[in-house]
Amino acid sequence: MVFKESKTIDEVLASLDLIIEKSVKENNTLGIFAYLYRRTTYEIKIQIEKGAFQDNQRMHDFDVSFANLYLDALRGYMEDRPICKSWKISFEAGGKNLTIMQHLLMGMNAHINYDLGIAASNIMKGKHMHDLEKDFRKVNAILATLIDEMQDRIGRVSYLMFIIDWLGGHKDERIINMKMIQARHHSWEVANELWQMEEEEVHKRKMQIDAHVRNTSEMIENPRSKLLKYSWKVIRIFEHRNISKIISILER
Repeated sequence: MVFKESKTIDEVLASLDLIIEKSVKENNTLGIFAYLYRRTTYEIKIQIEKGAFQDNQRMHDFDVSFANLYLDALRGYMEDRPICKSWKISFEAGGKNLTIMQHLLMGMNAHINYDLGIAASNIMKGKHMHDLEKDFRKVNAILATLIDEMQDRIGRVSYLMFIIDWLGGHKDERIINMKMIQARHHSWEVANELWQMEEEEVHKRKMQIDAHVRNTSEMIENPRSKLLKYSWKVIRIFEHRNISKIISILER
């Protein structure tokens, strides 16, 4: 599989199609997040074509920049080059016996908590950051809607996901949900913070954010709670394991 840095949203979608295709052939769970991300990217493309944003060309460039952070990290991982800790733990989980939701949460954690603020600060360097805010928050609203949609769809391939809802008051599960909800809002604060920094400060701050995001993924992968850990294992027993079938069902 070969995919280069994307210049357009259509090129991003083509790269994601290649990742999904390879994951289906290899029955690799990396295709699960790639499918979710393709769904998100396509929706943003549609909204841009409808002229839904204040600056649609800027949103196009922002979306491509955002996507390239994920694609570059995956390419680096496949080529055995050093990549950020946030994505490394998520990609490594692709070969582990985790639930579908765990794989999705780890991917979303890396892309929203780590990549989103970086992409926003990069695209607005030398410009007024507040000009992006309305469109940025519109993207957050789209992400929130699609995540809710995907949770409903996951029930078709993960029959016992209701157990996690039942554990809604449990500490670890509450922390995970809270972090994912807060991430979309916190990413704007991170974007503003990085935007104002000098390059040397930016690198140091990115490393701090990276470490924090990795810690959250560790909690998702291996919760401290024995109850939640056992629940993930039980859920996994009754899930579909064929990636082609999982993606096919999610698409319905």
